[in-house]
Amino acid sequence: MATYREAGVDIEEGSRAVQLIKKHVKSTFSKDVLLDIGAFGGAVDAKKLKKYKEPVLISSIDGVGTKTKIAAKLGKWDSVGKDIVGHSCNDILACGAEPWYFLDYLASSRLKAEKVEQIVKGMAEACKENGVSLIGGETAEMPGVYLEGETDIVGCIVGIVEKRGIIDGSRIRRGNMLIALQSNGLHTNGYSLARKVLIEDAKMDLGEVPEGFECSLGEELLWPHKSYAKAVLPLAKKGILKGIAHITGGGLIDNVGRLLPEGLGAEIIKGKLRPQPIFSLIKEKGMVPESDMFRTFNMGAGMVLIVEGKDEKKVLKEVEKAKEEAYVIGKIVKGKGVQVI
Repeated sequence: MATYREAGVDIEEGSRAVQLIKKHVKSTFSKDVLLDIGAFGGAVDAKKLKKYKEPVLISSIDGVGTKTKIAAKLGKWDSVGKDIVGHSCNDILACGAEPWYFLDYLASSRLKAEKVEQIVKGMAEACKENGVSLIGGETAEMPGVYLEGETDIVGCIVGIVEKRGIIDGSRIRRGNMLIALQSNGLHTNGYSLARKVLIEDAKMDLGEVPEGFECSLGEELLWPHKSYAKAVLPLAKKGILKGIAHITGGGLIDNVGRLLPEGLGAEIIKGKLRPQPIFSLIKEKGMVPESDMFRTFNMGAGMVLIVEGKDEKKVLKEVEKAKEEAYVIGKIVKGKGVQVI
C-alpha cells in the first residue's frame, strides 16, 4: 500500500506551514481584505476604486530566480521573501500604479515548514512597508519536478492607476533626462552569471569579505531588492514622469530601451553611474565583457526615471527627500537603442 508521503508529498508538513505563516499573512491585511487565510480565494473589497475617476488595474507576475540558491547555502530565507515583493512593486510602479494586493507561489522538492515561514515573514514585512495586502498563495511540494533542495518563489501583484496616469513611455521626447535611483546591489537579476563566476569558477567563500566590501560576499548577494514606491509614486501621480524603467533582466540596455518611442535613443554616460564593488568583482573574476555587464546587471541603477529637463532638479529633490540616492546619468537623443558612452 502506497501513501502520499511515500510519494514525496507531506500533507501534515504543509498544514504545519500554514499554521506558522498565519500571523505573518494576517499582519498585512488592510480593512479591504474580506476572506481569511485558508479560503479558496483571496477577496478584496473594491470600494477603493470609487476614489478614482477611471481606475485601471495593473498586474505583474515574476520570480526571484536563482538567488534562492544563495539563500539555500546560507540558510537565510526571509530576504528572498522581501525580494519578490520589492521587485513586483517596482514592476507595476513602472506603469505608474500604486500597489494594492499580492499573492505568492512557493514550490520546492521537499517542504519544510520553518523555511516557508521565513520566506513568508520576509514577504509580509515588505508588504507592510509598501502598503500591500498578502491575500493568498500556494505552497507546492513537487519532488518529481524540482531537484533535491531546490525552491522557486513567484509573486503576483495588482495595483491601481488612473487611466490618464498610465506611464508607458509614449510621452518621451528628445532632450528628456535620465535620472537613476541607486540600487543596493544585484537586486534579483544576474544571479546565474554571478554564481558561476564567483562561486563555481573562482571558488569564493560566501563568508569571506572581499576587498572593498563592508560585509561578507553572502550578505552582499542577499541584500533585498529595493522598492522605490515611496519615492516615485508621488511623482508619478503628479504626471511629471515621462517614463520609468525598472532595471531587471536585460540590465540597463534592454530595460531603458523597451521604453523608447520610434526614432529615439538614449545615451547613458558610464562615468555618471555609481556601481557597487560587487559589479567590478564579477567583471574582473569572470572577465565578463562590459557589454554583457550592461545587459545583465543594473550597474548601480535600480530604476531610471525619464523627465523633462525643466523638471530635473524638482525630481532629484523629491526623490532625495524620500531618502533615495538619485542622479542624472544621460539623456534621450535622436536615434535607436541605448548607448553607453
